[in-house]
This record gives sequence, C-alpha cells and structure tokens, in this order.
Amino acid sequence: MIGELGRRSTAALLVHSTLIQSLTFLLRPAATYRALELDVPGLALGLLAASYAVFPLLLAVPTGTLVDRLGERRLMAAGAAVVLASALFLLLWGSSIAALIIGTALLGVGQLACVVGQQAVVANNAAASRMDSAFGYLTFAASLGQAVGPLAISLVGGTAIRPDTQAIFLLSACMGLVLLVTTFGISATVSARKGTARPNSGKGNVASLLKTPGVARALATSATVLSVVDLTMVYLPVLGSERGLTAATVGALLAVRAVFSMVSRILLGHVSRKLGRKRLLVASLALSTVALAAMAVPMPVLLLFAVMAVLGLGLGIGQPLTMSWLSAQAPAGQRGRALALRLAGNRVGQVVLPSVIGVAAAGVGAMGVFLASAAAVGGTLLLLRGVRLDD
Repeated sequence: MIGELGRRSTAALLVHSTLIQSLTFLLRPAATYRALELDVPGLALGLLAASYAVFPLLLAVPTGTLVDRLGERRLMAAGAAVVLASALFLLLWGSSIAALIIGTALLGVGQLACVVGQQAVVANNAAASRMDSAFGYLTFAASLGQAVGPLAISLVGGTAIRPDTQAIFLLSACMGLVLLVTTFGISATVSARKGTARPNSGKGNVASLLKTPGVARALATSATVLSVVDLTMVYLPVLGSERGLTAATVGALLAVRAVFSMVSRILLGHVSRKLGRKRLLVASLALSTVALAAMAVPMPVLLLFAVMAVLGLGLGIGQPLTMSWLSAQAPAGQRGRALALRLAGNRVGQVVLPSVIGVAAAGVGAMGVFLASAAAVGGTLLLLRGVRLDD
C-alpha cells in the first residue's frame, strides 16, 4: 500500500484506523459505566446500546455517496470532528441518560464516516494486485485499536469496579483531537493521481449497485462473518459457564481469537497471491465452519484454545477479503457507496442473524448457537459458486 499512497499517507491512514477503533472501544464502555453511575433502568441501557447503531444504519448509504463526491479526506475529517464533539459532549454534559444517548449516537455517526473514508482510500488507490494486502493492513490496524481501547480503560480505571468515567472522557477528547489532526496527514490527491472516476460518482443508485454481479453476495458474506464474530463474543462466556471454565480462561480464549485474526491479516496479501482470493476465502469460511461446529463438542481446554486459534484465522481473513472483493466488483466512482452499503448490511446482519440463531437454538444452550453459526457460515460457501474473485 505504501507504493500507491506514499509512506506518510499510509502511516497516517493506519494510525487513523487504530485511533477510531480505540476511541469506539473506549467511549462506548465508558458511557455504559456512566449510565450505571446514574442508576438508569435496563431499558435505558438498551436504548444507549442501540443509539450507536441506529443512525449509522440510516446514514450509511448517503455517507458512501458523499465520499464518492467529496473525497475521502474531507469525509474522514468531518467524521473525526464529530467523534471529537462526541467526546467533548460526554465530558461536559454527560450527566443524564439523554446526554449519553446523544453522545453515543454522535460517536456512531463519526465512526461511520471515518471507516467509510478509510476503506474508500484503500479501494480507490491500492493497486488491484495489492488490494487484499492493503485491506489486510487496514483491518489489522483496526483490530489493534479494538485491543488498545479496553486496555486504556484498564489503565485509567485501575482496580476499581467502576472506573473514573470523567478521566476516560477527557482521555477520549485528547485522542479525538489527535484523530482529527492525523486526517490531514493523508494525501488529498492520491485518487486524482490514479484517475479515480469522480465525475461518475453521482450516477447509479443502491438498486443498480446491488444488481452489479457479485455485490449482493459479497454483502451477505460480510454480514454473516461479522455477525458470527459478535455471536462468539456474546456466547463464549455462556459456553464457558456451562462447562465450568473461569472468566479468565474465557477472556484468554477471546484474546487468542483476536491475536490469530491479527496474524491472518498481516499475512493476507502474501497468502492471497499464492492461493488466489477465491480459494483463500473458501478456505477461511471452511475453517470457520469447522471450528464453530467443533466448539459445540466438549473437549479439553488446551484443544479449545487450538480451535479458537483456527476460528480466529478463518474469521480474520473473511472481513478484509470481502472488502477487496466488493471493491473489485463495484463500478469506478461508486466504491465508497458500495463499502458504505457493506457497513449498513453488517449492521442489519448484527441485528437479524443473532435473533434468528437465538430462536433456532432456543432450549439447546450455547452448543446450539455455535452449531447454528457453523451452518450460517457454511451456507455462505454456496454464495461463492460461479463467482470470479481473482480478476
């Protein structure tokens, strides 16, 4: 990716990706802790959680249109400014559930703009032969940020059951300012140098984009993989409880999954060039299916760690590959819109798939959830039949 963007722009883009994820995984738990301090009812906590996703779901496609028309850096700067505003709002006025909901909604909107802009930078500027590698590095940086955010809570909160949320909001505001400044380290002219077709960016709509060969299948595959990642985080503690595993063991299992996902993303470009994008995606989905099914089988803890490592490799590959697949299939000048549509599809999948799997596995426990998740991921293999990913 350095060759296309330049060393400075590449570094700024990866730092930007790490920072926005760090802020998200720092501010959202902090808002929850503040709500607990306020003794809000359970329904209000549900509204707080939903506020992060609702507006991005509604604004995802318009945001994609904006990035195609205005350019990636402008959208990322606007998103960073909104995230900074979110942190400042929570710092100064986050003393009621209504204020927490507003601040969290702002965070969701700003995060959406930043992520769509980041992905569009890669899609519009990375050479076709390096697309998988570029998205691998971008998602590795995002994974790193998702680890840094919770770690920051631990450092600020110390051993307290409820950390000092005011200190976390202040730290977040400082990080938000760095995020905004970092945006301007990304070159504003890289797309123009490569001849990205901005004049055509206003043409077409969502319906026509969905009719583009491969786009709908890429969206469905991406949503399924991301939803299963969420299900793993939610139901692994349940599985551990059913099998008598300690919370520390469950945390270590989740950490192993995350680490192996990061490893798979660092090596993605090299492996993709060796095997081909389609073959690698099929292999990653097959590995994920087998690992999810194996989770339902009682086994020694050490073997469970090995299964989680395999699951991390499989699920870690799926996300960046669907990004590069979608970028390759989308018409020039509509890649930002296509990637935004992917994010919207992911949010829908995060709501629908867990609900369907939860109903299907009712009464069976966590074992049923993992078996149903294996069936869902395995089903995406059917979507790859007849699709050409390596052009």
